[in-house]
Amino acid sequence: MIYMVGIGPGKREYMTLQAIEAIENCDVIVGYKTYISLIEDLIKDKEIIKNEMRQEIDRCRIAIDLSKKGKNVAVISGGDSGIYGMAGLVYELNTKEIEKQEIKVIQGVTSSISAAAVLGAPIMHDMCQISLSDLMTPWNVIEKRLKLASEADFVICIYNPRSKGRSDHLKKAFEIMAEFKGAETPVGIVKNSGRMNQEEYIVEFQKMNFELCDMSTMIIIGNKESYIDGNKIITPRGYSI
Repeated sequence: MIYMVGIGPGKREYMTLQAIEAIENCDVIVGYKTYISLIEDLIKDKEIIKNEMRQEIDRCRIAIDLSKKGKNVAVISGGDSGIYGMAGLVYELNTKEIEKQEIKVIQGVTSSISAAAVLGAPIMHDMCQISLSDLMTPWNVIEKRLKLASEADFVICIYNPRSKGRSDHLKKAFEIMAEFKGAETPVGIVKNSGRMNQEEYIVEFQKMNFELCDMSTMIIIGNKESYIDGNKIITPRGYSI
């Protein structure tokens, strides 16, 4: 049996009870070393298999092989395993197996939801999530998604906004969105959401500070109705008040 476990943003209080129970019931814990380190207190008596970024396929194949041997395996993802996590990859690999393994996805709190709670109510209306990582998605496809989502006036949640190898991607994304997003559109920036070193900032679109952002940052850009009230962002849903 393979449990695809989303551990949420990091702190224990943001994990679901189902995620904690699944981890407790598993023999082996498999995951990226950073995520494993966030739950060390829960897995002291478990067999642990951890590796680096870009070794996702190996990680998931190991989980399938262990499950074939009768082990209960938890594959750990940060946030939710079905949102930029490992759930899809395990399912894909499992379709190629003659002896298919039973898989259960355990839901977790994804970064956009965690960050939104910090910022107030920025995603009360239609929203989308776009990753700026072009490791597996061509940049021209990401550009098209940014343009069309902005034109449609979605609230946009940006994952993986900026890294050392992609230092200009976020600036380019804002240049694309600027055609449709007003200068005063609220932008929420949350670094390390739900973790000990959390930081949050609220700025207007025209005053965006790209240097604040890294791969652990979630950015939420409002729609035409979104506004800043004190230190919170509010996106009306349309109630008559």
